Amino acid sequence: MAGETVLTIVGNLTADPELRTTGGGATVASFTIASTPRNWNRQANQFEDGQALFMRCSAWGDMAGHCIQSLHKGMRVIATGRLKQHSYQTQDGSQRTVIDMTIDEIGPSLRYATAQVTRVQSGRGYSGGSTYGDPAKPANQQQGWQDGSPTPAQNLGAPEGDPWAQAPATTPGTAFGVSNDFPSNDSDPEL
Repeated sequence: MAGETVLTIVGNLTADPELRTTGGGATVASFTIASTPRNWNRQANQFEDGQALFMRCSAWGDMAGHCIQSLHKGMRVIATGRLKQHSYQTQDGSQRTVIDMTIDEIGPSLRYATAQVTRVQSGRGYSGGSTYGDPAKPANQQQGWQDGSPTPAQNLGAPEGDPWAQAPATTPGTAFGVSNDFPSNDSDPEL
């Protein structure tokens, strides 16, 4: 990646991703992310939208299929990737240049939504888990795991006394001493 322009963008999909196959047999998902800055106008005492950036994006290979299954029009996403510049000639003979982003990583923004992640089994790349404890055992057979599926009350193989190995709190925020009675924040209209 040396010398390439890497960008992270947060915005909303303008349409569902479109899947196509190249002449060489590679799959690619194409979509556009609209990123609109919001600025506080002191005179009007309100937020105002700035000029939107529409970034054309492409995801290749397995990620293309994952994008088709997971991303939909209007969804707020966070994407990082490399900017690419392409030049081409139109039918009328004029030269055009476009800049798009080749996606390296993409996922839903959790600022205003929740997501459920499902791991896709594949024969290449990271397969998940860890070898914490006995490196000779697969991750799902480590200490604290039974039958390959942990329960929330288990410590998932963490050493005794590990503060991060606690079972999840039954009420959100109670593990950190946070009350669920949040005061209303009328100063930010996005909340």
